[in-house]
Amino acid sequence: MLLMGAIVCGGAGTAFAQTSNSSNYQVTESQFSSGSTLKSCSGQYCAQASIGDMAGGRSKSASNSAAFGPVVDGEPLLEVIVGGGESNLGVLSTEKTSTKTMTVQVRNYLSDGYMLQIVGDPPKYDGHTLKTPKTPTAATPGVEQFAINAAPNTAPQVGLGPIQVPSSQTSFGVIEEAYRTPNLFKYVSGDVVARSLSESGQTNYTISMIVNVSSSTPAGHYTGDFSAVVIPIF
Repeated sequence: MLLMGAIVCGGAGTAFAQTSNSSNYQVTESQFSSGSTLKSCSGQYCAQASIGDMAGGRSKSASNSAAFGPVVDGEPLLEVIVGGGESNLGVLSTEKTSTKTMTVQVRNYLSDGYMLQIVGDPPKYDGHTLKTPKTPTAATPGVEQFAINAAPNTAPQVGLGPIQVPSSQTSFGVIEEAYRTPNLFKYVSGDVVARSLSESGQTNYTISMIVNVSSSTPAGHYTGDFSAVVIPIF
């Protein structure tokens, strides 16, 4: 079995408004901010209005470009959230590939980009470390392997490609060539798995891990510990 650890954190806030009225008029749930969205309902129908909501994006021509969005300060930001946690893969078999995914969300602002590395030792037990292919290799049950990629795979059925948030117009994270081909996996601790080479929004990566054992793999409780390391580029 394989154990992996990660930390997840996050939070959000909510604002509320009150009813305003006079002897003749009443306004319910009025909101005063940079953007407001209200829903009005009668017995059978509802209408929702949005006034002044903030929009983000980019506009380009041959000689000019512009970015639209909220006013923010000039401090660079690099935010990383890793999801996954401890995972028990159960009893490994020579007849089936075991899999696990972890998600890495990277949000970048005002840097020239970043590099995402996956760092850690392959699963091991009592001095025996699972073999890792150094070049992209297909998952093969019965052949000892530990490897990763960041692609949508069908053999085995696991993983997703990168998701750009809110869209590919504002977020530009890409997977490195060695880790983006579906159904091919490799692992070298410290390899750059993904990167962005420009100021970016948010990209959500899915890192897929595969484990295969052979008939000569020593039986035991195999454990591994992995970290996502994101390095800004200036």
